[in-house]
Formats: sequence, C-alpha cells, structure tokens
Amino acid sequence: MEMHTTVTKMNTKALSRFIQLLDGIFPSGAFVHSFGLEPHVVLGFINDKNSLKIFLKNIIEDQYQKMEFTIVKKVFTLLKEDKLKHLLKEDKKFASMLSFEWAKASKDLGENYLKHIDFDIKNSIVKEYFKKVQNKETYGNELFILSSYAYELGLDEDTFLLLWAKKSLINIASASLKISRIKPSEIQQILFSFDGVLEEKIKQSSTKVSNFNPLFEEVIFSHLNLEPKMFTT
Repeated sequence: MEMHTTVTKMNTKALSRFIQLLDGIFPSGAFVHSFGLEPHVVLGFINDKNSLKIFLKNIIEDQYQKMEFTIVKKVFTLLKEDKLKHLLKEDKKFASMLSFEWAKASKDLGENYLKHIDFDIKNSIVKEYFKKVQNKETYGNELFILSSYAYELGLDEDTFLLLWAKKSLINIASASLKISRIKPSEIQQILFSFDGVLEEKIKQSSTKVSNFNPLFEEVIFSHLNLEPKMFTT
C-alpha cells in the first residue's frame, strides 16, 4: 500500500526557512570542513567521479555517522527532556573535540545564525539556550544553534540531519570543481545518488560520539605541506 505524507504548515515554514538558512548566499554565510579533499586530489586518490563518490561516502560513514549525526540526536533528546544544563555541557564538550579553526568557524557561524533567527522563539528551553549563547555563557556551536532552531520550528531530527548533511556534501563536492577535472554534471549525479543512502545512514548512526576519522588522519600525514581547509563564505 502506497503511503503519502502530509506536510503541516509548520513543517512547510520550517523547510522554507532552512532552505534559506543553509544556503551559503544567506547573510550568515556558511562553512564546511574539507576533511582532506585537497590532499586526496593532489595525491591522486580522487581523480574521477567514482573516487569522489567513495570519498563522500567515507565522510558519511567515518565522520557524520560517528560525530555530527550522533551529537544532533543527543541535542534533540536533551531539548525534549528539557535538560538545559546538560545541553550547555554538551555544547562546550563538542567544541573541545574540534580543531581550533574548526571550533572558531563553528562558533562564529552559530552566532551569525542566531542574529537572524532569534525572534519570536516560543519554546522555553530553546529561548534559554539562545540567551546563554548571547550572554557568552556557552559556546554556541553551529550544529547546536541549528538543531535548536529546527526543534523550535517542529522539524524532526532525521529531516534536519538530511537537510544539513546534503548541504555539507554539496559544499564539499562543489569545492572539487576548483581543484579537479570532475565535471559538474558528474558531481550532480553523485549528489543525487546519496538521497536514499542518507536516510539509512542517519538511522544507523553511532550511539557514541567519536572525532576519529581514519581516512582523514591517514591522508593529511601523507601530504605534510597541504592541510585541510575550511570552506567559508
């Protein structure tokens, strides 16, 4: 039997805002960690459509499933359980797991997002969390800000993660246009191929947060003069 999902007005509004919010052209800007894309290209590990697809698949499995997907689910759980103190603790803990430049970019973008979305907030714990960020009482990582706003708007965690992950993969894949010979049409096909995969990967994410990405660690030590970049707009 075919199932149809009815989108509520709240979810339509939420999706509309997140399409705008996650766009790099939006005044807040955007950033994404390359996770070693540049040395992968320079060392010849990424040279065509298939190798780029494998690289992005590894990012999903070795990075997002073990860190970002897991932390977002934890944020949603703490918001649902109204545990502000635990949320603040996890916010600071998450920042400590990132490299200096990554943590700074996450904090800066989180604060920029907050300037544009901190209005007419109804949910009490989201309102309190945003207030703590504004008062410099917590870190205010990008993922925590966006997750809280998604919760405020009524988006479920899986839908939010699907939007966030697709945005991140698009930004990384787009960067390969500048440093490889992979065609735009091929990159588009790769990104389309992840639509069904992402849903399952989100459901199968780890229950424990880990910031160890084996492929990333291996390749950055193979090319000492080329460090991974933060793509920022």
